[in-house]
Amino acid sequence: MSAVSREQVEKVLFSIEDPNIKQDLISAKVVKDISIDGDSVAISLQFAYPLESSKQELSELVKTAISELGISNCTVDISSKIISHSVQKGVPLLSNVKNTIAVASGKGGVGKSTTSINLALALQAEGATVGILDADIYGPSQPRMLGLQGKPDSEDGKSVEPKVSYGVQSMSIGYLIEEDTPMIWRGPMVTGALEQLLNDTNWKDLDYLIIDLPPGTGDIQLTLCQKIPVSGAVIVTTPQDIALLDAKKALKMFEKVSVPVLGIIENMSTHICSECGHEEHIFGSGGGEQMAKQYGVDLLGSLPLDISIREGVDNGKPTVAMEPESAIAVNYRNIARRTAAKLAQQSKDYSNKFPKIVIENN
Repeated sequence: MSAVSREQVEKVLFSIEDPNIKQDLISAKVVKDISIDGDSVAISLQFAYPLESSKQELSELVKTAISELGISNCTVDISSKIISHSVQKGVPLLSNVKNTIAVASGKGGVGKSTTSINLALALQAEGATVGILDADIYGPSQPRMLGLQGKPDSEDGKSVEPKVSYGVQSMSIGYLIEEDTPMIWRGPMVTGALEQLLNDTNWKDLDYLIIDLPPGTGDIQLTLCQKIPVSGAVIVTTPQDIALLDAKKALKMFEKVSVPVLGIIENMSTHICSECGHEEHIFGSGGGEQMAKQYGVDLLGSLPLDISIREGVDNGKPTVAMEPESAIAVNYRNIARRTAAKLAQQSKDYSNKFPKIVIENN
């Protein structure tokens, strides 16, 4: 006879909350299996988002809770299975890409590209396969941030191979032109070039493709959002009122094209003095949180204005890759988990579950 029942174990799991989706483990439907053998319990949890850095903490939390039932031997297996989620209606999905996350700001100068690359690296650090598309044709910055240069390889003369740095796949118009060459193109040329970069790149089995959108909410941005498949969007802003005004426009833009906004990242929320460590709100405070409440979306996290973040991307050495144990990198990873967890709660894509119907004239 078992020392405990399955119902007792489930009751314990019902009391433990997944901090990333704010649901208990039972309601979140992450309990894959419960095996009871005498005074031994084996629990298998499977999440729909990557959470490498929080596995140990969650495992210990479950074991401690189960031990209160008098169980001395409890094993907890935690895994991730990332699946595809829906994009805008009528927009074809990308091959070898499960999910696309657009990072937008509405306004330049708020650290959107810096946030994009560190978010991509943080998702990879959490266990996902990640790529980044530099969608800013006029001002590509990802090549420098990733420490890459030179043209991408092409094996067939039609498609290109993504360039790889720190394990992240990337593509940018910056790989095809000189760094100081201006792109004097009109809107249709820009959107056409971006579609080619997106569709003609041989992405390799990506769980997430981060799309670093150009700043603004004009015709180009709207067209891109209508033609590029997007599973969810993240808005980057600073606490400053002027930045928030444009961030709200970016959020409204995604609403118009039926793209779910996963949340808001408040960048430069505080300034940390490199000399004394003093922290102050030089751009104001609470703006991101107020915007999140106003529009009913999540505040995914806040990031400081820290010289090490700027120096890292300027030198092709992003903080998350070069200082993975730093407080800033941990913050980025927390934001990455919340972002992926929020996407995991969105509607799933079932297009590959249905057979393709072909009508032939005999």
